[in-house]
Amino acid sequence: MIEQLFGSKTRVKLLRMFYSNPNRSFYVREITRKIDEQINSVRRELSNLLSIGIISSDTNNNRLYYEVNQKYEYFGPLATIFGEGTDSPSAGGVSTDSEMKAIKTLGNVDLALYTGQFTRDETAGIDFLLVGDVNQAKLNKFIAELEAKEGKEIRFAVFTPADFRYRQQVKDRFLADVLAGKNQVLIDKQKLFSPPGASSPASNNQKAKKDEKEEE
Repeated sequence: MIEQLFGSKTRVKLLRMFYSNPNRSFYVREITRKIDEQINSVRRELSNLLSIGIISSDTNNNRLYYEVNQKYEYFGPLATIFGEGTDSPSAGGVSTDSEMKAIKTLGNVDLALYTGQFTRDETAGIDFLLVGDVNQAKLNKFIAELEAKEGKEIRFAVFTPADFRYRQQVKDRFLADVLAGKNQVLIDKQKLFSPPGASSPASNNQKAKKDEKEEE
């Protein structure tokens, strides 16, 4: 039904991918691989979404990236239709569902987020943050598989819940930079993610979803 309303299966897949990953940027061949559609169809729909203003584009290292435009007039309503909350089993939508399932097998994971190369924000100095009690061997395997899939080295940091909370209390600079950066939260079971002074559309959208769940 959604495909009929929006006119194209590829378009619906793109909207789900972008709105489920509001802080991530993707290049064309990465998109075709993640949504499993032909490149010509993807290029056509990207052009349509770009002309409407639903997504924006930017060139980095001679590669054209696309991401959802959080300043778009109807960002909120579309995010409600196509986005997923971080606690949902299908959170992350098309692009991160399998990664979330893999992360959950690592152990008792309280918080997992992408930053750095994934969101094109190098202020954090890492690409992946994990908080929880995890199996080191499984984590090493996950990182190796993620590096193979992404075709690049993944910089990551792992904290126990106690260490994470201690670093928050002492206002650890490294952790503050990570949380204040451009992030995509994959898992947040204990509501640990709290970027200082966050007021971006994505942060507000995440907070609204959390508030709605608390009211239910």
